[in-house]
Amino acid sequence: MALRIGIVGYGGAGRQIHARLARAAGMTVTAVVARDSGRRVQAVGDWPGARLFNDLPSMLLEPGLYDLVVIASPSSLHAEHADAVSVAGKPFVLDKPIATTAAEARRVVSAASSSGTPFTVFHNRRWDPEQLTLAALLDRGDLGKVHTFERHWERWRPKPQQRWKENDTVGGGLLLDLGPHLVDSATQLFGPVVAVYAETRALSTPTEDDVFLVLHHAAPGSRPGVVQGRAAADVLFGGGPPATGVVSRLWAGSLVGAPGPRTRVLGDGGAYLVNSFEGDASPFDVLDGEQPEGTHGWLVRGRERTAVAQPRGGHADFYTAVAEWLAGEAEVPVDPADAVRTAEVLDAARRSAKEGRLIDV
Repeated sequence: MALRIGIVGYGGAGRQIHARLARAAGMTVTAVVARDSGRRVQAVGDWPGARLFNDLPSMLLEPGLYDLVVIASPSSLHAEHADAVSVAGKPFVLDKPIATTAAEARRVVSAASSSGTPFTVFHNRRWDPEQLTLAALLDRGDLGKVHTFERHWERWRPKPQQRWKENDTVGGGLLLDLGPHLVDSATQLFGPVVAVYAETRALSTPTEDDVFLVLHHAAPGSRPGVVQGRAAADVLFGGGPPATGVVSRLWAGSLVGAPGPRTRVLGDGGAYLVNSFEGDASPFDVLDGEQPEGTHGWLVRGRERTAVAQPRGGHADFYTAVAEWLAGEAEVPVDPADAVRTAEVLDAARRSAKEGRLIDV
């Protein structure tokens, strides 16, 4: 039987992402928490028969309406809402970030564990076409030994949007909006992060809209918490390399007139290159003019390039995996412990940007 979903928040995340992907996975939204009159009209139009609620406590008083709660509220409310659903004992999906700080994230996991409430975190970018393609490429060893991973998530928005994401100094900003995706993608591909350097700026909004992260991944085979090849460096380029594993360089920006290239992965056997991302305007679009159907990105060696076959899969697979997990047929799609670790990396990044130095994680 198709899962019934109660969604908390019916804005950009709730309606345009979660509800859309849930529908693609064969699920039905039967309850919605929304106060805005326009969003309530949209919810009824999208899901005739769905019950509308003004707040989460009211929806939790009607547990028979849904099988799964999806928390898509503003980031500053994630921990509060997750705790309420944990007490109610309903399985839930929590949008990223799991919380605004690592301490909050750990409390979310502890509350769910204490009540025995299963939950997962919406790190849907694990199912991006470029992520799936790159993972397959790495599995085949086509790049040889990888030493550098670079990803740009950039936009040209000289006139900022007027949303909580741009204006909320607690839960907004690109470090908490795009940072969880960037860090999770890097750690899924190249393992745990042991040290972080970061620079953040607020160029056009009250929150940071310009973010640069350098993640040093643990060396393959090293013990957790042990950073091989590292002196106690207090500055980015002092003392020697922080680790002998892959180094990830990650950018997020809203005031970028020439976004991209989206992804570049460098190894001793070649490079993987993705020029643009999800139709966002970029001067690098022209380089993909000859991209064959069924491929994503290029395997590059100097002037030579070969289109890389794209595996099957997409974002809707997250909710398919959720259904299988709740039915006891599969593991949790995203382990909340992964999201806590990502929150720890982002905390270290925040500290690094403030202090201007490399921070151990």
